Amino acid sequence: MGDQVLTLPGRLALLLTALILLAGAAGCALLGSEKPSLVIFAGSASKPPLDELARDFESQSGARVEITYGGSGTVLSQMILARTGDLYIPGSQDFMDTAEAKGAVDPSTRKIVAYLVPAIAVPKGNPKNIRTLNDLARPGLRVGIGNPESVCLGLFAMEIFDKARLTDSIRPNIVVQTKSCDDTATVLALGQVDAVIGWDVFDNWQADKITVIPLPKDQVVKIGNIPVALSAYAANKALAQEFVSYITGPDGKGIFAKHGYLVEPPGQ
Repeated sequence: MGDQVLTLPGRLALLLTALILLAGAAGCALLGSEKPSLVIFAGSASKPPLDELARDFESQSGARVEITYGGSGTVLSQMILARTGDLYIPGSQDFMDTAEAKGAVDPSTRKIVAYLVPAIAVPKGNPKNIRTLNDLARPGLRVGIGNPESVCLGLFAMEIFDKARLTDSIRPNIVVQTKSCDDTATVLALGQVDAVIGWDVFDNWQADKITVIPLPKDQVVKIGNIPVALSAYAANKALAQEFVSYITGPDGKGIFAKHGYLVEPPGQ
């Protein structure tokens, strides 16, 4: 996978984010806050369970947990540019591989938190009667995918289309490329598209608005996993390791499972 090429506005946005993060860290130091702080950069694929885990960890440890969500590639760029952050939790293994290649994480600390299966997602009730990948090529259908340059779901979508030899047929129907997994679910729930390539947990995120249609096993290019690793810039390695142990332990797996995520490798 090639590196993401950022336009000047994109670079300025990342620089602004870096300055805000650094200013926040400096402000905490000046205030002499007694609460230890854990800074996490995460793909939004893990947002529902990770928000709950962060609240629980704060209650149990007395630490403050700050999470920046977004496309996995985008938050990785923010973390590297700011040279800050304790943990990186992308929405798939692809971006963790990129983080390792860039020296942004400690590979020896990498662990798998949960697993995700790509699927077709449609509005509740499936008004367009979409059943298969081939249906996404129907004239006039509005399809949404994540941006393949910065969103794990976008990478998966293009790999799925390529394997099924449907890329050229579906591409004309792609009307939006979203900035994150969360945005991918949102454009569908708002009725801005007729279908997306999403995760199998999308109907757990918004059960009243989204229906998931599983793909046949031979069309699933690979199973996604949500990995975690300590950042190369970690300021509080002991606290970061404690959080990793928590989210990959029985309590953490239980919360991910409660939100519909697979916590054991799915059978192929």
